Order: sequence, then structure tokens, then C-alpha cells
Amino acid sequence: MTVGIVMLVHTALGRAEQVARHWAASGCPVVIHVDKMVPKKTNDAFVKALSDLPDVLFSDRHRCEWGTWGIVAGSQSASELMLEKFPQVRHVYLASGSCLPLRPVQELIDYLADRPRTDFIESATTADVPWTVGGLDHERFTLRFPFSWKKHRYLFDRYVNFQRKIGYRRRIPRGIVPHMGSQWWCMTRQTLSAILQDPDRESYDRYFRKVWIPDESYFQTLARQYSTNIESRSLTLSKFDFQGKPHIFYDDHLQLLRRSDCFVARKIWPHADRLYEVFLTDAAGAMKRTEPNPGKIDRIFAKAVERRTRGRPGLYMQSRFPNYGWENGMTSGPYSVFQGFSDLFEDFEPWLAKATGARVHGHLFGPKRVEFAGGESVMNGALSDSAAIRDYVPAAFLTNLIWNTRGERQCFQMSPRDTQDAAEFVAKDPNAQISVISGAWSVPLFKSNRNFADIRKEAAKLQRIENDFLDIMRNPNAKARVRIWTMAEFIEAPMEPLQTIIDEIGHRALRRLSEVPKMAELAGFGQFLQNLKNQGMHPYLMGDFPVARDTSQNPRKPRKPYLVQ
Repeated sequence: MTVGIVMLVHTALGRAEQVARHWAASGCPVVIHVDKMVPKKTNDAFVKALSDLPDVLFSDRHRCEWGTWGIVAGSQSASELMLEKFPQVRHVYLASGSCLPLRPVQELIDYLADRPRTDFIESATTADVPWTVGGLDHERFTLRFPFSWKKHRYLFDRYVNFQRKIGYRRRIPRGIVPHMGSQWWCMTRQTLSAILQDPDRESYDRYFRKVWIPDESYFQTLARQYSTNIESRSLTLSKFDFQGKPHIFYDDHLQLLRRSDCFVARKIWPHADRLYEVFLTDAAGAMKRTEPNPGKIDRIFAKAVERRTRGRPGLYMQSRFPNYGWENGMTSGPYSVFQGFSDLFEDFEPWLAKATGARVHGHLFGPKRVEFAGGESVMNGALSDSAAIRDYVPAAFLTNLIWNTRGERQCFQMSPRDTQDAAEFVAKDPNAQISVISGAWSVPLFKSNRNFADIRKEAAKLQRIENDFLDIMRNPNAKARVRIWTMAEFIEAPMEPLQTIIDEIGHRALRRLSEVPKMAELAGFGQFLQNLKNQGMHPYLMGDFPVARDTSQNPRKPRKPYLVQ
């Protein structure tokens, strides 16, 4: 007694020939079904190439399209020929042209000989399987699917929705409980012949012709009718991604395949020369005689699926980028944003860099150029200081900057004068620490030597922009850590907020500030704001600045106390 191999082939016929010869050389008869969509000339050459092997036969051809009946019909024709021509076959193993034996074939023969009545076919009810992809589980058995999902997706979806709307349901044949599982099975002659010779086969075939992806349910369902001993698992290593597409194995998966201890693996890349060389020519196969255990590598595949769908924080992949909400964190690490500080304090950036050890940039979103730290024109990751390039996708620019400087805290300045396109992105980023001194943009206007009418016009514009910015920061959907002070309340006691900011950045041991940046001279600032009011502009973001308020940093020394006797 031996094992018969049924091969479904549609591409890479050269590799299929190589694998068929390997099966036949080990004493396994092979019946090959070639997809009818393969050109006749190509098929004839393939048949001729294997004509020297008497135990390799070819079955009638059927047109095989994914998700349709043709794959089942091809499996039926090849299996019938196998049972008819090779009476010594006890188990029939269904494989594809891209399947590759991983262990010596004799080990598979011995393994099945020890289990003469066992059918290895994954078979579970729709309520028990978590792997259905595409929103159709039980409905694939109760609706009709006359249109190809791959070629006519629009018609497929519309017809499914139409059937749902009118409440259409197909009648499942009596006595059948639909089951699903991998199409790559290995069944005994008794079970397989009972399925193929069933008196009700015609009605079963008629029903399953309109089931979606019948190759994953036809044999899996009918095996439950006749098998006396089913092991609901496949002997073929076949892994799928989160979209239901099979993983393809390449040469660098050699050690991974060895660890699986499986008899056969699919889907092998046709140009994986190293895999074919090792597994088809090495008699020992470097494989242990042990129970197949694909679970040993499930952790690796689970990690691959997680990396594919979730990814690393702040790193966008082409496969996830178009899908909103698929990003694993908007940026890869914490960073700090300061608005108004460089206007209120002189040399704020070098002071902050010294106090925190972080890399402190100027206005990354400045209107003329990107002000990188140290006046650099190019940053990590070949990020240019070109404003035009940055403004193409400002959020992506910031994401790239944070990703390419991982391990180093980034700080930068913002202002109402800057491009505002990244404001909403920053507000929604949990990694952002945003500190705002509202109204500080007015200090450079106060010190400028411009016509007052121009100053008033500019002040009105900047105040409107900052007000919109603050609305974004205060939005309930904002996830950033935001602190906002009016300019008036900040200069009352600047040490406390500066200490809080430095402690939160936390690059150095927590200690009290020994020096602070020099604040701009603000004598006469209150009168400046009153002049804006007098000109018809209401500067409300600065807070309450009395006209006669003395904001100088060098107040008059208090008089010495004296004693009255």
C-alpha cells in the first residue's frame, strides 16, 4: 500500500515537473490536473516531458478560477483517475504544483501506513472557524454566487446585497452540515471513493457549484458523512495573512520550514532554487522523524501579521498608509512644541538645548525655510530645509523627522506666522507636548519699526490665526499634552512653568533651574496694546495688561526698612 498524489497545476510547470518526478521516484503514483486556462501548446509540452514516467497520469482538464467550482471538479477528475488506475493506493494526498515535500517521502508513507483509517482534512463548522475573510461565513452556503469575485467584484457585491435585501436563502441539502477548512487534504481510499460514488453526488455537486469558494467546503463537508476517523488538520504547511492570501516561502525561509516538521509546504516561490535543491535532492532532508507541528512557527507568522497590520509606532508602510486608523501611533517618540517662547525670551533655543540636552530647532514650519537646529540644511533621513517639499505633506515631514531622530528628544518652535497645516496633526498626537504663551507673537510687532497701521493689520491677522490654533488645541479630540498661558499670567511668574516644562522633558536629572533665558524688555507694552485698541483692534489673547503696568525685569529696589523709636 502506498500514497497517491493528486497535483493541481496552473503555473510554473517546470517546477511542477520537478516535484512530480520526486514523488514518483519515491514510489508514489501521481495524477496531475492542469488548469484548462493553460495554453494547449504549453500543456502538451508538459505532458510530453513526463511521458517517460508510467506512474504519472493526466486527468481531464477543467477551467479553474479562484473561488469557483472548477477547482473541485479538477480534484474530482484527478481523484477518480487515481482510484481507478492505482488500486494499491490507500491514501490520496491533494497538493498543488507549488507544493514542496519537506521530508523524505518514505516518512510520509510510513506515517500514513501507521494510520490506515485516518482522514487528514481540516473540517469545522462556520461557527467554529475564525479565519473566514471577506464578511461571508454561513452566507456562502445560503446565497448564490454566479459572478467572479476577482473579475466582477462590483457585480458580485451588488448581487450579494440584492439577495440580502430580498431575504433570499438557498436550501441546504438534507442531512448536510456545512463545514470548512483547508483545501489541501489527505483522505483514505474508502472515504474518498464514498464521496465520489455517492448516489446523491449529482445533487451535492449541483448545490456546491453555487457555493462561494467550494474547494474549502465540498470535501470538508462530505467527509463528515463517511469518514470513521477524521483528524481535523492538514499535513500541508499553508499559512495565510490577515487578508486571507497565502504566504509565499522564499530561500531565506529555509530554516523556518525545517522547524515546522511538516511533510509538505505551500506556497513555494518558483525561483526559490535553494529550497528546491535542499528538499528535493537531500535524501536525509535534515528533518527529524517527528509529528508534524506547524504550531512551532505560528508565533513567527503571528508576529508577521501584527507587523503587517499594526507596524512599529510612527513608521508608516505603503500597505497601511492609505488606511486611516491603521497607524500604530502617529509618531515614534515624544517631542515638544513651543509657541511664543522665542518671541518672549531672547536666545530661548540655545538656553533650552543647554537645560535639557534635547535637540532644539527653530521654526520647523517657517514660511521661508525649515529652521533646523544649528542652521543645518539637511537633517537625518535626508530631510531638506525646503519649505516647498515640507509643505507637500507637512504631517509626513514631522513624522519622518521624529522617526529618523529616534532616541533624541526633538523640540521646535511654532508661531502664527508659520504654516498651520500640521497643527491638527500635532494636537491629535499623544507624543506631543505643546506649550503656548498666547499673544507673545505681538512682542516682535511691539519692537518693530513699522507704520502703526501696518502693525494693526498684521496683529489682527496673527491673532485670528492663533485663535484658530488654540481652538484646535482645546478640541476634545486632541490627545497631545497641551499647556496654555496668556502672556500676562506667564510673565507674572515665569519660573514655575519653565520648571514644569524642563521636568517633563526629563532628559537630565531633575533639579531646580539656576538660570532662565532673558525676557524681552516690555516697558511700554501695555500702552502699545492700548494703541491697538484705539485703532479699532481688540488684542485679547495677551491677557490683562494695564496701560501703566511696569513689566521691566529691573524693578526699582525697595527702600530699606527703618526703625521708629
